[in-house]
Amino acid sequence: MMFAKAEQLREAGVLGVNERNCEFIMCLNPRRLYPRVDDKVITKELALKAGMAVPELYGIITNQGEIKTFSDIVAERESFVIKPAQGSGGDGILVVTGRSQRKRDSFRLASGVLVSRGEIEHHLSNIVGGQYSLSGGRDKALIEYCVNFDPVFAELSYQGVPDIRVIVYRGYPAMAMVRLPTRASDGKANLHQGAVGAGVDMSLGQTLTGVLDNEVVDEHPDTGALVAGLQIPHWDFILETAARGYEVTELGSLGVDMVIDKDLGPMILEMNARPGLNIQIANGEGLTRRIARIEEIYDADAPPDQRAYIARREFAAERQTSINF
Repeated sequence: MMFAKAEQLREAGVLGVNERNCEFIMCLNPRRLYPRVDDKVITKELALKAGMAVPELYGIITNQGEIKTFSDIVAERESFVIKPAQGSGGDGILVVTGRSQRKRDSFRLASGVLVSRGEIEHHLSNIVGGQYSLSGGRDKALIEYCVNFDPVFAELSYQGVPDIRVIVYRGYPAMAMVRLPTRASDGKANLHQGAVGAGVDMSLGQTLTGVLDNEVVDEHPDTGALVAGLQIPHWDFILETAARGYEVTELGSLGVDMVIDKDLGPMILEMNARPGLNIQIANGEGLTRRIARIEEIYDADAPPDQRAYIARREFAAERQTSINF
């Protein structure tokens, strides 16, 4: 039965991990370019140089001795985010949404829990020591602007900021989903931690069905709101920005993660050289066919806005045939 299921998935065009690694990542993503996306400091610098919006960086802590500067970095900040420069999957991220009214050195997390300055400094020490680093080596801690997400997502998010993942193949947006925080994910927009992934109609920028723990869902588990039918603001700009990620990183297989701030609009959150494949379940379709279509129409000279337009034209939901996972 297992082999029959695998065969069905292949016939449906579902891209597997081994195929992704061998045929796409190894061939299209030279290892010398990995730091451009594996180190969030470098990603920010490249994006800013290209004129792309990113959350403001308040400070960087590069070693244990600099942890004492934390209080000065956030002295005028009510909210901020702490994250490892070389982390992945949302691990090590701390979202501070406010302070205690009685004690300024007590911070309120997105979950509502109060933590002390000492607890945050201990967390910073763990980050710098490499606890969350992809390589396992020493790391840097970023302290940056905390996104105030667009209210259009209010009914589909639980104590966290939704983000939009776009898979970009050779510069062409191929597939997208919105990742919606839940109680189980502790307010983080990461599927492996329990967030909901909702597929997106590439033509319209509207959400389709959702996936939670690899199961298709129609409603958000905490709010009860329907997942499908949400119109994502700034959709054309989001696709074009994702397409521009190819010029910024020079990676042929890329995941671009974006957020929409209610005041500042769309911003690049991070980019990924090894994006996950659950996006296929959320969209009810495999990536293989879309990649094949991109190969057919590929134009090395096409600018990002044209590549985004082609993605909207070629990968509209009505053109797709849903598959049963």
